[in-house]
Formats: sequence, C-alpha cells, structure tokens
Amino acid sequence: MGLRKDIWRVGIVNSPLSTILAQGTLAGLPVTWTPPMRRYCFRADPFGLWRDGRLHVFVEDYDYRVRIGSIDVLIYDASLTLTAHRKVLQTPWHLSYPYVFEAEGETWMLPEAYRSGRLTLYRCKRFPDQWEEATVIDLGADIAIDATPFFHNGLWWLFYACATRPIGALHVAYAKSLTGPWHHHPANPVRLDVASTRPGGTPCVVNGKLVLPVQDCTQTYGGAIRPLTFDELTPERIVTHAGSPIRRPDSYAPYTEGMHTLSAVGNVTLIDAKYTDLSAYGIGLQAYREVKKILAR
Repeated sequence: MGLRKDIWRVGIVNSPLSTILAQGTLAGLPVTWTPPMRRYCFRADPFGLWRDGRLHVFVEDYDYRVRIGSIDVLIYDASLTLTAHRKVLQTPWHLSYPYVFEAEGETWMLPEAYRSGRLTLYRCKRFPDQWEEATVIDLGADIAIDATPFFHNGLWWLFYACATRPIGALHVAYAKSLTGPWHHHPANPVRLDVASTRPGGTPCVVNGKLVLPVQDCTQTYGGAIRPLTFDELTPERIVTHAGSPIRRPDSYAPYTEGMHTLSAVGNVTLIDAKYTDLSAYGIGLQAYREVKKILAR
C-alpha cells in the first residue's frame, strides 16, 4: 500500500439504488455514516439485508497493523439508529467484500478470500453471526476477486476479477445451480478496461438489462463506481457498455477521494468512500514493518 493509506468509511444512503443510477450522483441524498473507526483502521465493502425490520450491514473490518480483514455486522433499526455491532466471520487469511444474499430459502455469504486460494460460499446457520462453509465454487485455475453472483434469466451468473490476470479484466461464469457446476464464459475476459471491470456492488435489472456496479481504478484504486450495462448476456455472447462515474458530493469531505461499493438493500443503498492518509504515524508504522523484515532475515 505504500506510505499513503486508504481510509474508508461506510454510509447508508436513504434512497434506492434505482434513484442513484437514474440521477448519476449522490448529491442531495441523505446519508447516515457508520461510527468512526480506530486509528489506521477502516470499514469498507458494505452489503446488507433487512430482517425483522432491522438493517444488517455486513462490512470488511481492516486494521493496517495486522493487515488481515474480517467481517463484521452493524445492525440498525428502521430509523437507522445503530443498535448492535458484532464480529461474524474471521479466518487466518484476509476477508473482504462480504456479498450477502438470499436464495433457495437460505441466506448466503460469498466473501472475497483469494489469499486462501479458493472461493468459499458460506451458509448462515443463525442470522446474522453464525456461518458455515457450504461449498467451494470451482473456477479451475481462476482465483476470483470480488466475486458477485446474481440469478438472471434462468441462470446463475458470477462476475469477478481474477488474481492471476492483470487488473482491468472482467471474467464471467454461469451455472444452473448456485453450487455449480460453474462454466467459464467462452469470451473471458469479457471486458478489458481499468475504468469499468472490477465488481463493486449488487447487480440489478434496469429495463430488462442487468446492470453491475464496477470500480473505476483509472486514477486510484477504488476511485469511483460506474454502472456497467449488459446489453447481451447469454452463455454464448456478452456485450457491455459502461456509464459515467457516479459523483460524490463535497459534503462527504474528507471522504471524497474514492468510492468502490454501491449495494442495494431495499429502500436504502450502501456505499463506502475514502480519503488517503499520509501522517507521521503511518510512516512510523511502515518503518516498523520494514525493520521487522530485516531482523527476520
């Protein structure tokens, strides 16, 4: 990451995703921010579910001191007042992008865990804080990053970046069942563009076409979100086009340097926004790590 650190914060926008996509900006939409984090820690990658009148916001919880993310849930009542905060999933490897969804009578989570070397789908045993491994999604040699499943036109689709390929490549797989078998799309990578390929939120259907939020990493990692529309999406052919970046209002300051998640949860939308921190503390933290590396040789 270098000396300058990305510091992310999660917000709950009091507006449905369809409104944000239609107007192309978050300006003028009320936002409730999650509580501030500890120094040199952040929350990012929000996904959520409403259950029993409460909003459950699942996030990556990251601490630069240990450099391993885990998954937390923040629980809000109908007035968007925080009522609880819990750890829900922690592993020896880094976790992020906790894509939660409901399907086939179950609640699922597909977190990004590429450092484990596999893509594990979790089933909820007790909502919201007990999860069990359900299956490993087999994508062959591909190691998926920010994998995003969605059921559309009778098939499950999986959109992902690939850890073994250059940044800026969108890959797609499809299956008849959520647990597979999964098939690589013959056109992979289906799109090459650092401005519009890495998944960044929940897909939706607009005028019969699937729209996937994707990250614009042209200037910086997670610089902005663009809507990527699939004009054609079949097992034989994929045609896409990207919209303009969704603008962030100046009122988000200092969190105005990026946004890389846009997640629909009913009548609200979850976002994350960042600023970059360059401080004496951060420089000292980096120097401490380098000294540890030297002493360990």
